[in-house]
Amino acid sequence: MVGSRGVVLSAAVAALLAALLSGCAADPVAVDAPDLSASDAAACRDLVDALPEEVDGHERREVSGGPGAAWGEPAIVLTCGVPRPTGFTDTATCIEANGTGWFVPDDVLLSDDQTLDVTMTAVGFRPRVEVFLPGGYRPDGFPNTAGAIGEVVADRLEEVRPCR
Repeated sequence: MVGSRGVVLSAAVAALLAALLSGCAADPVAVDAPDLSASDAAACRDLVDALPEEVDGHERREVSGGPGAAWGEPAIVLTCGVPRPTGFTDTATCIEANGTGWFVPDDVLLSDDQTLDVTMTAVGFRPRVEVFLPGGYRPDGFPNTAGAIGEVVADRLEEVRPCR
């Protein structure tokens, strides 16, 4: 028979564990805060507000820092207002999904390693949008994420030059 002191102690331990576990899930995902003009900041806010609550089966999470969004754990992270990605040229290959051309660096795009993290950038839109996809979500997470987010990017942001 467990005494009342043991029950109270067990309940306290259970409450502490529940608080710790829920605190981990509730931690906001840090998003870089790029320096944006007023018009780019407004466009980013509009984009973020229109993004889906779920991407590739992962629910949306709270973010802190710059304009962006996140889904799942580990997080798929969208950052709005990023600079031109390193390695992007006018002849770079882009992958199109739902009206948005995504630049993926060649070292990932041409690799047979489907566990590599992917950073894809919608370079043809202003402001530019970058999405980080953890490698554990590949291979299906890549087209599913690019498609779900690409549709909103194409609908909400100004295309200045197609990336094909």
